[in-house]
Amino acid sequence: MNPNVLLAIPLLPLLAAILAGLAGKWIGRTGAHVVTIAAVGASFVLSAQIAWQLINGEVGVYNDTVYTWLVSDGIRMEVGFLVDQLSVLMMCVVTFVSLCVHIYTIGYMHEDPGYQRFFSYISLFTFAMLMLVMSNNFLQLFFGWEAVGVVSYLLIGFWYTKPSAIFANMKAFLVNRVGDFGFVLGIAGVVYYTGSLDYRDAFAAAPAVAAAQFALSDTWSVSAITLICICLFIGAMGKSAQVPLHVWLPDSMEGPTPISALIHAATMVTAGIFMVARFSPLFEHSEAALSFVLVVGATTALFMGFLGIVNNDIKRVVAYSTLSQLGYMTVALGASAYGAAIFHLMTHAFFKALLFLAAGSVIIGMHHEQDMRKMGGLARVMPITAATCWIGALALIGTPFLSGFYSKDFIIEAVHESERWGAGYAYWCVLIGVFVTAFYTFRMVFMTFHGAPRWAQAEHDHDDHGHHGHGGTPHESPWVVTLPLVLLAIPSIVIGYLTVQPVLFGGYFAGAIVVLERNDVLAELASHFHDPASFALAAVGHPPLWLALGGVVSAWYLFLKNPAAAERLGAAFGPIRKLLDNKYYFDWFNENVLAAGSRRLGQVFWKAGDQTLIDGALVNGSANLIGALSGVVRRIQTGYLYSYAFWMMIGLAGLLAWFLVFA
Repeated sequence: MNPNVLLAIPLLPLLAAILAGLAGKWIGRTGAHVVTIAAVGASFVLSAQIAWQLINGEVGVYNDTVYTWLVSDGIRMEVGFLVDQLSVLMMCVVTFVSLCVHIYTIGYMHEDPGYQRFFSYISLFTFAMLMLVMSNNFLQLFFGWEAVGVVSYLLIGFWYTKPSAIFANMKAFLVNRVGDFGFVLGIAGVVYYTGSLDYRDAFAAAPAVAAAQFALSDTWSVSAITLICICLFIGAMGKSAQVPLHVWLPDSMEGPTPISALIHAATMVTAGIFMVARFSPLFEHSEAALSFVLVVGATTALFMGFLGIVNNDIKRVVAYSTLSQLGYMTVALGASAYGAAIFHLMTHAFFKALLFLAAGSVIIGMHHEQDMRKMGGLARVMPITAATCWIGALALIGTPFLSGFYSKDFIIEAVHESERWGAGYAYWCVLIGVFVTAFYTFRMVFMTFHGAPRWAQAEHDHDDHGHHGHGGTPHESPWVVTLPLVLLAIPSIVIGYLTVQPVLFGGYFAGAIVVLERNDVLAELASHFHDPASFALAAVGHPPLWLALGGVVSAWYLFLKNPAAAERLGAAFGPIRKLLDNKYYFDWFNENVLAAGSRRLGQVFWKAGDQTLIDGALVNGSANLIGALSGVVRRIQTGYLYSYAFWMMIGLAGLLAWFLVFA
């Protein structure tokens, strides 16, 4: 495998980002999108070529250093690439979705004055994500991890004159700092026990680290591998928005729709899922850490889905769907079904990017209106958007033969097979989550595309630019918007059927993902799997299909057939509705307890520490003390000779007394 080609894959988007960002005025709007799309397109072609060669055995796994930055006390800090079946799959998904988003952006952002800057940011985002997934060491992983966070901060707050966007990007940045603190501690633990930042050394030392104990006090110690893995997973909780570090993700909808698709489909939020799968050789040695992952993922999968039911912003409904699906992936990781998690990551990337871009197309057609209560009947005037959104919705709820069906059902089956602590709770969460997912997804579809048009009565509310909507009849989006929808709809239909056998049961991840024999739930499922068609037909006898169907029918009845019943139901469950409307009071708790407590603590340190102790006692106090002593000593300086002679005699007497006593 040619290292120069590997270098080109992340560096091409970086160079394009620099060109579009620094030379945007000279190359113009057209130049900015041409250079960034060409760079990301080239990265996708090169990634696909390497994937083809690797899968066919033409080249082997590449794991080597391309640049040594620093050697300190025997610890090497390097830039290197690990390109195996896991990373090459991520490279293809990231570059393809990014390419679609780049093309879509031409239509979505064509009126925006920050056009070149936006293309620069999304190209830079692609570079950061590629550095993350291609890294072969913890230092480069952390660089990509933080770079993704910084660029997402810039993109969420892209419309920097909009107060809610600035609040949202600061919220995302701060919440991710909490997770990243745990991530840094986990990396520090790896270096402490292995003396290396290289994956290969860490994985080789995993059994020895599993036998070690870390002393938290004189009487209490914990397994070193458990502590390391939980700290690493706390980092994943921040990036992949798991409870309770999920609060930043819905608010990130304040950014433009293309970046919502890029952040929530294949890139930033899946970084944590990829990281845990990459570190499977470490996590496999800690049952406690995997149980923790399992329970956190199950809680996110179910309870974040409930929030999608009550939201009326089309983008936020899709965002809560992302939270829920990330929970499904995390559950798979906790059940040691890492392959199923990455498989769902791949299929989800296509249909979730499709749903976000379809939502953006609706927003364009509705002249920047995002409230679903002001839509309805759009299928007649936006047929391409409606058809592709239906495909994405059917894939999301797990319709047999579509991509989401295979990845989602195998996660549910894997959790059912698992005997790990917390698996029973997780199974019921992901099973009930099937109904919830179908319900909120088709609530969105029916409210947006079907029923009586409500846009005729819609007010000219504020759009997501912070300006007033233009009004007028909704219309289909231009081809630069609908083409990416069609390109994403194709894999949303076929990718699961075509790849489930080789990826999950064909040994695709052999060597890239390590699963101990006692934990291998996918091996048990393999004995029951014959082919994709038979598995899809057999779904008739399994609960998920009927739960999904129940969710669709319920949504049809409540939001299309009899909307008054939905109002009565909401009123009947008033307290629960209030709980969901307030998002379980996580934001209230963070603002009124954690943030307010931090501010009060800061005031205590400011008044007691800074003003009283440092300024008052140390700085001003020492000056006052010297002034007081000076005032006393000044009285001795009388200017009279007899006074000086008297003090000389006193001093001499003191010296004689000291000499007689101590000599």
